[in-house]
Amino acid sequence: MTAELVRGQNHTLPQTRLEIRVSAGTPVVAGATLGDERGTVRGVEWIAHPGSPQLPGLEVSQQAAADHRLAVDLEALPVGAHRVTVLLALPVGVGGPVRFGAVPAPFVAVTGLDGTEIATFTLTDLDAESAVSALELYRRQDAWKVRAVGQGYAGGLAEMLADQGVTDSAVLAGTIQEAVTRGLARSVAPPPPRTPEGDRVRHATGSADHRPTAPPPAPEPPEPLADPAHTTQPHTAQPHTAPGPAAGGPSAAGASAGGPINYAHPRRQHAAPPSPPPAAPPAQPGQPAQPVAGDATGWSMDERLYNQIWGMFEDLARAVAAYRSAVDFAESRMDQELDRALSDPRNRIGGAGDRAREAARAKRDELASRAREALDRDLAQLAAEAAVVEPALPAAYAGWGNPVWHAHRIPMEIPMALRIGDLHLPERTDLRIPLLVRLPLERGMWVDSGRTASEAAALMDTDRLRRLAMETAVAHAARLLAVYPPGEFAVHVIDPAGSAAGPLAPLVEAGVLAGPPAAGPGGVASVLAHLTRRVDLVQMAVRARAADSLPPDLDTGEQLLVVNDFPHGFDDRAVTQLRYLADEGPAVGVHLLMVADRDEASAYGPVLDPLWRSLLRITPVADSHLADPWVGHAWTYEPLTIPPGSRVLEQVLAAVAAARRAAGR
Repeated sequence: MTAELVRGQNHTLPQTRLEIRVSAGTPVVAGATLGDERGTVRGVEWIAHPGSPQLPGLEVSQQAAADHRLAVDLEALPVGAHRVTVLLALPVGVGGPVRFGAVPAPFVAVTGLDGTEIATFTLTDLDAESAVSALELYRRQDAWKVRAVGQGYAGGLAEMLADQGVTDSAVLAGTIQEAVTRGLARSVAPPPPRTPEGDRVRHATGSADHRPTAPPPAPEPPEPLADPAHTTQPHTAQPHTAPGPAAGGPSAAGASAGGPINYAHPRRQHAAPPSPPPAAPPAQPGQPAQPVAGDATGWSMDERLYNQIWGMFEDLARAVAAYRSAVDFAESRMDQELDRALSDPRNRIGGAGDRAREAARAKRDELASRAREALDRDLAQLAAEAAVVEPALPAAYAGWGNPVWHAHRIPMEIPMALRIGDLHLPERTDLRIPLLVRLPLERGMWVDSGRTASEAAALMDTDRLRRLAMETAVAHAARLLAVYPPGEFAVHVIDPAGSAAGPLAPLVEAGVLAGPPAAGPGGVASVLAHLTRRVDLVQMAVRARAADSLPPDLDTGEQLLVVNDFPHGFDDRAVTQLRYLADEGPAVGVHLLMVADRDEASAYGPVLDPLWRSLLRITPVADSHLADPWVGHAWTYEPLTIPPGSRVLEQVLAAVAAARRAAGR
C-alpha cells in the first residue's frame, strides 16, 4: 500500500531496511543527517553527504545526480539516533539552477528493498530555496514513521544545517559543495525513461502560480489511496493529497538539464507529447485572467482537469484559512486593546472607556471587512473557474446532472479518478469542489446509514435513510462499472435479509452483477469465501512472481463487494473474512463498499474499529466530517444525486451491459 504524503503528513513504516529514492529531473545533492530525540545533530559524524557517504545504517550518493538511491537500516543506526532527515540541495558554482523554483518538483519515495513503494512525497511550492529538508524517518514509541517535511532554505545548505544545530555549518556546507564539484563530471543526467510497462515515469513541473498539481497515476499492479480531504487529501489530499505530487510535462528548466525527453505516459496505451494547456482569453486591464478548463499541467485533458480540480481545492482551503486567521487576529487584537484600555483606572470613569471600546471594535470591524473583501475576490475567481470547469469534465469526474453522461461510452482505459461527491465550506456553500478518489481504489468506502451521521440524518426517518444509503452505494457501483473497460470490473452484492431489492433493481435488471444478490447465511458465506480465495491466490502469485499459475477460472479483473445493512446476517467467521477483505483486498483488486450503521455493530466492541478506520466514510446526506491535512478545515461532503425523474442511471447501466455483450463478456 502506497501512501502519497502531503507536507506535514506521516505514515507508519512496516519495515526497517529501506531505500529512499529521489527523482529530481536535474542534478541535486542528496544527503542525510541523524538527530537525537530533539532532532539535534550531535556533530559531523552524524551527517552523511557526498564527501562522507556512509554512516552506520545509512549510505548516500557520492555525487550530484538527477536520481538517487539512499540505503537506510534503521536498526543499525548509532545509539541515540532517533531521526533520519533526508536533505536535497542544488550544486553551487557550476552554472546550473540556483533555486528549486526553476526546476521540476523533486519526488521522493520510501521503498522496501524489493522496490515496493511505502510512501511518496513531491516537494511542491518551492521557489527561492536552494536546499530543502525533504522528509524524515523518526522513532515514536518504539515504532518508526516517515513524515513529509518539505522545509526549504533560501540560504542553502549552510542555513539548513545550522537549523539542525550543526556548528560551523558554513564550513561543512562548503566542504560538501567542494566534494560535489569534484565529482560533478560523473553526475548522472536524467536517465532515458522506461517503457510504460516498466518503472513509473515521472515528469514534474511547477505551474506559474506555484499551484501544486495532483498525484500521478499509480503503477501496475494497482495500489491502494487517501482522498484529499480525508488524509490522514486531499484533494487530496492529496488533496488535500495531500497535498500532492506534480504530474506534468518537462519544463524548460528541466529540459536544459540534459538527457533525452520521452513523452511516453506510464498509464496510456498511446503516448504523445503533452499538448499545452488552452490559452486563457486576454484579461482586461486591472481584471483577473479569465479561467479556462484544463489550464493545469498534464499529459491529457483528463489529467489537466484532475490537476486543476486539485488546485482549486487547495486554493479554496488557503483562501478560507487566510480569512479565518485574519478574523481571529482582529478579535485577538481587539481583546488586547480593550484589556490595555480598561487596565487604566482613568478609563473606568466617564466616557473614556466607552470610546476605547468603540475604537477597538471599529478596528476589529475594519480588519475583518478587509479580510472578507479579499476572500470574496478569491471566491469569485474560484466560482468563475468552477463554472468553466464543471461543463468540461469527463464522465468520471462529472456529476449525474452533467449531459456528458447521456452520451457516455464505456472507455477502453481506466480514468485517473472517480468523483464520489462534492466538498464545500460554510464561507460559500454554493462553491462546490468535486471530491475525486484515485483509481484503482486504494481503500474501501462505507456509506453511513446511521441517524447520528449528521444533522440532516438525525431529522430523517430511519427506513428512508437506509434506503437512501443503499441507493448511494448502487450509484457509486454503477459509476465504477461505467468507467472501467468491459469485463475489467465485477460487482458482487451481499443483501442478507433481501431488504435492498428496490435500490438494487437497476443493477439486477441490467444484468451487470457477477451473480444474484447473496441472501441468507449460505449466500453470505459463499460470496465471502469466493473473494477471500481470490485474494489469497493473487497474493501468493504476486509474491511468487507466478501470475501465469493462477487458475483459469479466476477473474483477475477488479472486484467490488457491496454489503448492505452490515452486520445483520454476519457471524463471527463472516466478520473476520470481511475485515480481511477490507485490509488485504485493495492491494490485489478486491474492494469493499459497505452500507452500515456503526451503532448497530457496537456489540462487537473494538474488534471492528480497524474496519471502520480502513474505510472512507461517506454519507447519503450532507455532513461536515471530512478534514484536510493542511489547515484542518471541516469540509461538508455532499453526495452525488441523480436529478429527479432522470433515467440516467438506467441508461448508463444499459450501456455497460451492451459493451459487455459486444466484448463477449
